[in-house]
Amino acid sequence: VQLQASGGGLVKSGGSLRLSCAASGNIFSVNVVGWYRQTPGKERESVAVFSSGGGTLYADSVKGRFSISTDVAPGDVVVSTVNLQMNSLLPEDTAVYYCYQQLRVGDKAWQYDYWGQGTLVTVSS
Repeated sequence: VQLQASGGGLVKSGGSLRLSCAASGNIFSVNVVGWYRQTPGKERESVAVFSSGGGTLYADSVKGRFSISTDVAPGDVVVSTVNLQMNSLLPEDTAVYYCYQQLRVGDKAWQYDYWGQGTLVTVSS
């Protein structure tokens, strides 16, 4: 399974950005998808997480501004996509954003955790 993230960049305060992350391969099922972020000197924090069994959880700081969505495209190569729509961005949203997908893969449906390579979001004041 390969994980590829896109989006990010520089935006002014109040602007919007959309992050996308696609996992492709022999995916049996998707358990959890989410977005995390990290700034220098701080631990990685959860921004938005969706669980097939538990619904969606947003960090308090992004509630009402960020929205997570997910889609699974079936086929010979299954593609699992998770997006993060970020509106009304603030300078404090500046961070490296990482996508995460917990997938069951392969013929035996083993469970694995996958992380994207990280994409920088910079919000100027």
